[in-house]
Amino acid sequence: MFVPWKRLVCAVALAGLLCCLLAVPRAWGQLLEPPSSASTTPNPLADPTMNPGKVLLYDLEAKFAKDVLEKGGAGFAEWFAEDGVALGNGAAPLVGRVAIAKSANWSPKSYQLTWTPTAAVMGPSGDMGYTWGHFEGHSMDAQGNPVTTTGRYMTIWRRSADGKWQVVLDAGANEPVGAGECCKLPGR
Repeated sequence: MFVPWKRLVCAVALAGLLCCLLAVPRAWGQLLEPPSSASTTPNPLADPTMNPGKVLLYDLEAKFAKDVLEKGGAGFAEWFAEDGVALGNGAAPLVGRVAIAKSANWSPKSYQLTWTPTAAVMGPSGDMGYTWGHFEGHSMDAQGNPVTTTGRYMTIWRRSADGKWQVVLDAGANEPVGAGECCKLPGR
């Protein structure tokens, strides 16, 4: 004889199994990236080579980008070491934080510089590393029309004697707007 509470337990178990089977397609939302996804932006969380050095460099890049977005050129220059170098597309090298600050005189209202690191590599000693990726600059021309510049960048980071991380070299090269994945490395 089947007792009513046993029917209830069986019904609950069957309902739970049915819910699990119906929820399988939604379960992909819990993964970092569904297997069929064709994402063009690298996902650091899914990077099998992720290590503490990369995490640190990505964190530095995020803080650097936040300061530049909030403070403009002043925020950009603040991150450079006293002997830092900035290499701009087709421009003379800017050597030293003072020279970089004089050149990086834009306000965040007139020019918005954003970037996304594609990769980061920490040196074996843990006191130097580099990042590279894609940047975008947004401004207005003299007639008030939007102007967008895009390109690739590389930033070399160094930890100073006091433990502070600073930019020792930042280099950028413009690319045509909408160039997409022109500079993507094979296998990425």
